[in-house]
Amino acid sequence: YASAPKDKVDEWTKLIYEYLQGRVTLKRVYVLIDARHGIKAKDEEVLTLLDKAAVSYQVVLTKTDKIKAAGVPRLIEETLAKIKKRPAAFPVVLATSSEKAAGLDELRAAIALVANGG
Repeated sequence: YASAPKDKVDEWTKLIYEYLQGRVTLKRVYVLIDARHGIKAKDEEVLTLLDKAAVSYQVVLTKTDKIKAAGVPRLIEETLAKIKKRPAAFPVVLATSSEKAAGLDELRAAIALVANGG
């Protein structure tokens, strides 16, 4: 995606937007953000696309085992501050590590809650 020609990326972006827009069965999108890097410019583009399509999304920080444990709460707060004014952002950031199985139960519970109408 990132190394594709601009016209192709624009075409894919339009296709994704059209897919997302008006999808009443789509309850929430989970946007995976690498905790080592935080929200990058490309991530901002995705969040903006979701905002424009009015699709609810929740940020999930991944690979939290790759940063110092003390830095995780700070990163969550920084991420919350970045998404606070975004209209489609769900105001809870989840932190996960597949390697340590940290936060996975919380992620599964969040998905189940949304899937069951909660």
